[in-house]
Amino acid sequence: MTKILNFFKSLSFTQTLIFGYSMLILVSAFLLMLPISSRASAFTPLNDCVFTTTSALSGTGLTLYDTYTHWSLFGQLVILIVIQVGGIGFMSMAIFALSFTSKKIGLKQRATMRESVSALKGTGIVKMTRFILKGTIIVELAGTGLLSVFFIPKCGILRGVYFALFHSISAFCTAGIDLMGYFEPNSSLMTATSSCIFNLTIMVLLTIGGIGYLTWDDVVENKWHFKKYRLQSKLVIIISVLFYIIGVLEMVLVEWNGALGHVDGTANKLLISSLFVTSGRSAGFTPIDVSTLKPATVLMIIFFMFIGGAPGSTACGIKVTTFAVMILTISSVFKKKKSIECFGRRIDDATVRNASCVTTMYILVVTITAILISAIDDMEITPVVFEIVSAISSIGLSTGITTQLSDFSCALITIVMFFGRIGGLSFIVSLSGTQSGSKSSLPEEKIMVG
Repeated sequence: MTKILNFFKSLSFTQTLIFGYSMLILVSAFLLMLPISSRASAFTPLNDCVFTTTSALSGTGLTLYDTYTHWSLFGQLVILIVIQVGGIGFMSMAIFALSFTSKKIGLKQRATMRESVSALKGTGIVKMTRFILKGTIIVELAGTGLLSVFFIPKCGILRGVYFALFHSISAFCTAGIDLMGYFEPNSSLMTATSSCIFNLTIMVLLTIGGIGYLTWDDVVENKWHFKKYRLQSKLVIIISVLFYIIGVLEMVLVEWNGALGHVDGTANKLLISSLFVTSGRSAGFTPIDVSTLKPATVLMIIFFMFIGGAPGSTACGIKVTTFAVMILTISSVFKKKKSIECFGRRIDDATVRNASCVTTMYILVVTITAILISAIDDMEITPVVFEIVSAISSIGLSTGITTQLSDFSCALITIVMFFGRIGGLSFIVSLSGTQSGSKSSLPEEKIMVG
């Protein structure tokens, strides 16, 4: 017992998060493997269960089985719990539970919580935790109420409320896992394209879940006074709106008579375009068949998925702030400025290095994994890259190749999903040792770049 306690004490903040998420994946995978979790009352292969629970925890939404037709109610509830824990973080729940006991929340717990929600500082972390959980409950219950209007007339009261709750949690946590197989297996949201209230509710839940807790705090605290927002919140909101406009415009120009050709009416086409673009940045819900998209749209969605959501949100990807820092860095080079500035604030050099590191790491992981899977399974590179970016950014959109992957490729995708959930920078920190204490500097020498 002493050795076990010493082991946990020796873990760093990020290593604690990785260990906690790993245990949750394995325990929930074991539960899904049991016959009680499947409708056929049969064992499900453990590797498939690990893939499913990793996808649920990371909020990816890639699945090997249709969630409604394969999993029993017990299995669906296991998946739903994993989605919820993955969305708001198990450290949020732990800190919230500890705040009601006499136990003192130590610096390590606060620091781990700060890493878990990407907070800027460790002070007020308990207050932030309560704010996150309170906001989550309010938003998810509101989403359940609105979605019940769609589901109850179609499924009855009990099943309708359950379906509404499941999809509300899945949307808010940007998981993209659905039970629409009740209407048609593997249909995602394609069977609900005519419902305005359903699609708008999903869009709002995805947006709230994807902008991050710090942006919530700014909106609640400062209301419409945009100038008072933190720099991070300003960048998140501006880039999110910009991506939405670009995405919808591209869908209108390129897919109006293509993937959107089966949708009746201009208003419905705009609604479906809006939902697809919103989902393409944070979740795997799709109102249209991804395999019917034109190459230009596929490339745009890959780009959106790669960027992802905001830090401290339920979404993954390199994050919109990382993208903003990279763009601002390019702008500063063009303008020959010594520092990177935005909205009257200067961004520190450490943030720039971290942004460069995260972007490069994600590109390397995607490239190496795509080469391996394409070579092993003899697949075209474009759908493979789409699948990997969807996995690492926890989006869950797929061109339909998920079930065609070999066991080795599925294992690679599982690792990529876990990497995306933890985050590139956190993963590197967890593997690295302590910072070097050397204060000396080596001689400087310039090299040519570009």
